[in-house]
Amino acid sequence: MIIRREITSAINLLIDKYPIIAVTGPRQSGKTTLLKHMFPEYRYVSLENPDIRSFATTDPNGFLLEYSQNVILDEVQRVPTLFSYLQTKVDDSKMMGQFILSGSQNFHLLENITQSLAGRVAMFKLLPFDFQELNSAGLLQKNYIDSLIKGFYPAIFDREIPSKIFYSNYVQTYIKRDVSELIAIKDMRLFQNFLSLCATRAGQLVNLSSLANESGITQPTAKAWLSALESSYILFLLQPYFKNFSKRIVKTPKLYFYDTGLLCYLLKLDNAEQIQLSDFKGALFENMMIAEYVKRMHHCNQLNDIWFWRDVAGNEVDLIIQAGPTQKAIEFKATQTIMPNLFKGLNYYEKISGKTNLSKYLVYGGEESQKRTVATVVPWKDFGGKMI
Repeated sequence: MIIRREITSAINLLIDKYPIIAVTGPRQSGKTTLLKHMFPEYRYVSLENPDIRSFATTDPNGFLLEYSQNVILDEVQRVPTLFSYLQTKVDDSKMMGQFILSGSQNFHLLENITQSLAGRVAMFKLLPFDFQELNSAGLLQKNYIDSLIKGFYPAIFDREIPSKIFYSNYVQTYIKRDVSELIAIKDMRLFQNFLSLCATRAGQLVNLSSLANESGITQPTAKAWLSALESSYILFLLQPYFKNFSKRIVKTPKLYFYDTGLLCYLLKLDNAEQIQLSDFKGALFENMMIAEYVKRMHHCNQLNDIWFWRDVAGNEVDLIIQAGPTQKAIEFKATQTIMPNLFKGLNYYEKISGKTNLSKYLVYGGEESQKRTVATVVPWKDFGGKMI
């Protein structure tokens, strides 16, 4: 079963406007399936194949003579010398949609594109399924806790792989390998421990010193490992919003995982009862919703500025979105019952910021939409679609 990816429309819009399209994202997010399905007339070439990689590395001119146009080059970051030759090729031909590049390491792919292909490439990011994609296929779970645990990677749905088995293999097969290619890891046991400790910090301010101490590594090592996990699309950092209306603002980023199935696996939470009783329940819900917004932004190719806001007294808004002149302030609450105190952070932010063009939302674990004077109440399932 092919589930239509929302990013299809955005790619189709630019395929005839740029000589190169690049699609990046985590391993197993569906990049190869998407591109083969969208462009069946293109030849597919994987640079994971040692023979093909050797051909591209030792004879780039001959390689691009053989694969001169209408080609998908997968894991292209494995042959960094190829990028300069691609630049010459597309500059000479002036053909639009000549090459489609894909890769799963953000750092290396972007570094090479920035150096050699700036202005010649349209960049896209394909992440695991978003709510709308699953809902349109009738595969979105009815309960948000079930969605948290199941996760959003295509193989879980396409091949009906149990989540626990999928994520166990994902950690062993992909995460450790990709991170090891970015930085030298001498002790994989320490890295596994670091990854699990990052999971306990989901939705929290990043404290490198604490992470390093508890992991038994140095602070520079912790910083390098965190950066490698970002480049491999395992986690991301949400920056704080600190405009001048208050000097007592937190200026440290918060940590989130792109996929809550992986997060639950690392936290050893594999059923609804465990999550209901877990101290991580609220953070897991917040993580899922913020990751959903990030996925929707990239899948629609509409990238807004996003932050969180918090002051030193603990007043907080989980997500701030700047969409043109309008700012949206959003709180996430795992509860299914709406109580007046849930709007406290939104009200305080509106007061202290003095913003007149502010829309306030409370996203919760229930099913009913409500238009209240204080804020719009949005069910978890509707969040991504309503905010873009």
